[in-house]
Amino acid sequence: MSDDLKPTYTEKGKSFERDMSYVPDRILAGERSADPDDAAYGGRDPERDGITRWPVEPGRYRLVAAPACPWANRSLIVRKLLGLEEVISVGLPGPTHDKNSWTFDRDPGGVDPVLGLERLQQAYFNRYPDYPKGITVPAMVEVESKQVVTNDFPWITHDLFFEWQEFHREGAPDLWPADLREEMEQVMKRIFTEVNNGVYRCGFAGSQEAYDDAYDRLWAAMDWLEERLATRRYLMGDAITEADVRLFTTLVRFDAVYHGHFKCNRNKLSEMPHLWGYARDLFQTPGFGETVDFEQIKAHYYVVHTDVNPTGIVPKGPDLSVWETPHGPEELADG
Repeated sequence: MSDDLKPTYTEKGKSFERDMSYVPDRILAGERSADPDDAAYGGRDPERDGITRWPVEPGRYRLVAAPACPWANRSLIVRKLLGLEEVISVGLPGPTHDKNSWTFDRDPGGVDPVLGLERLQQAYFNRYPDYPKGITVPAMVEVESKQVVTNDFPWITHDLFFEWQEFHREGAPDLWPADLREEMEQVMKRIFTEVNNGVYRCGFAGSQEAYDDAYDRLWAAMDWLEERLATRRYLMGDAITEADVRLFTTLVRFDAVYHGHFKCNRNKLSEMPHLWGYARDLFQTPGFGETVDFEQIKAHYYVVHTDVNPTGIVPKGPDLSVWETPHGPEELADG
């Protein structure tokens, strides 16, 4: 995502502002009426909003998603939860990059074995020769043309669920339950603004005032989540939803990166019993922990963010084996 490049600030208070404009195209199954109430559209009309439709077609697209990036990590989790591994291939850029692009430096010869590209930037330029914005992950790339289709990260995971249902594995979770969707949208909105993006607003704050505001908002939301999870296993009840995926990728990076690197240091995640038990529960659920690479996560933040960590030194800790420890109610009661 563009936060991996140079952060941008507003003039007043030097607050971090995330650029949320992406390649807006969608990979859609069949033809639908442009009904703003249709969950597949989420209020966006492809014709009205200038969104190009791409067809759902197994093997046509490659998901490029760096494990280091929390926004890309979402797509890796959803792909596994839904059983789409044989339908949508995945390219895995390495954790560090220069100002221009993510690179496939961990693949043999430094080249993605399917796309034949050294840099994700090439897929963007294949479609938009003068593409002016950050080269972000996750990105869906058409294999044959080697062109980026979309990098609109919230819609990538949304569409993996709604548009690729014909290819979901048997027993795949209902990540967007109809009866909970309205409340879930509100929960996810607060998680995004205050937690997912909140840690970045702390870490990239350009003034004490901006940092203090971001810090207070982050911890107000973390306390709200701690209270919410005191009475339920998952954010929306007794089943995993997209909301859990979106929160998990921030929580799993919290103690290893955000607590120190981004100055989110009121306390550690491991000191919040309900959030900590919840996070370990998800980590140990198939589809979650197997997509997490702590070595790459730490290398990315501590090496790429030279404004925050100019020495490039990567900390050895924390002890990450704690993610495999028991997380049941009896352990929470004892903790």
